[in-house]
Amino acid sequence: MARPFNPLALTPEILLRAYSAGLFPMAESADDPDIYWVQPELRGVIPLDAFHVSHSLQKSIRKRIFDIRFDTAFDSVMEHCAEATSDRPSTWINPLILTLYKELHRMGYAHSVEAWEGDTLVGGLYGVTLGSAFFGESMFSRRTDASKICLVHLVERLQQQGFALLDTQFTTEHLKTFGAIDVPRKAYEKLLEKAMRSEDLAF
Repeated sequence: MARPFNPLALTPEILLRAYSAGLFPMAESADDPDIYWVQPELRGVIPLDAFHVSHSLQKSIRKRIFDIRFDTAFDSVMEHCAEATSDRPSTWINPLILTLYKELHRMGYAHSVEAWEGDTLVGGLYGVTLGSAFFGESMFSRRTDASKICLVHLVERLQQQGFALLDTQFTTEHLKTFGAIDVPRKAYEKLLEKAMRSEDLAF
């Protein structure tokens, strides 16, 4: 379910209030200046106590192919996520969304997990933290398993810090391999309400 919104009125503070109420913004495409509030009937969630890592991915992680870092290149991660690729010809990240989330990062509410190969950023993901929830936004990969390994490190960080909710917005076949499930809106609202009762956790 999407609701049109005047993008000129959107601020980082309004974004945070929207997340706390179960909404998130998207654009139809990277070239579309308009933004819509989205509130799916089925919300994607990865239960942190049921996160699953395949044996093949565990092997890749043990090889330590990538240097995993947190919050060292947030802007670059977002820009890579916004890029069109052969398997993702269009994205929902327009210039206003880029600007707003970069500001959320500077405010301490948006974070990135990054996979590096030497000095080259080859994969990553980003999202928003509020209360004890992490709202995953997007990920990208320029090497095999790079974004998957970032997700594993994200979950480890969330578990260590005591987070209660990992929101993926929607489920995909890719995310289902990690244990992602569809949660009806009413059930999601209860999970969200509990997470919002927490103080903002450190990431």
